[in-house]
Amino acid sequence: MKHLNSLNIKTFFILAVGVFCFSAHAETVDADAAKAFAKQSNCFRCHGVDKDKDGPAWNKIAAKFKADAKGEEKLLHHLTSGETAKFPDGHEEAHMILKSDDPKETKNLVDWILSL
Repeated sequence: MKHLNSLNIKTFFILAVGVFCFSAHAETVDADAAKAFAKQSNCFRCHGVDKDKDGPAWNKIAAKFKADAKGEEKLLHHLTSGETAKFPDGHEEAHMILKSDDPKETKNLVDWILSL
């Protein structure tokens, strides 16, 4: 019986920590500020939240980068470096570089995209 109780306590603890970490991360994302920064940066011209435009929808981008252990770092680099973006029709062009006086603004946008 002790073993079962110990296992249940450990399982509960692991689940509680996971929920706390997820909640803490979710609270740090300011969705309204991220959307405002995306609008100011003309991101909505090429991306929709859940609809493809010239570029993929952000929920698809989120799924791609969430599956990668270095996804957050790669997405941040993509948005700030001007690296080449590949389009469904085969053409390539430099992705627009996000510019902000506050790096937290760009980080918040990345966090918001990854939260989708």
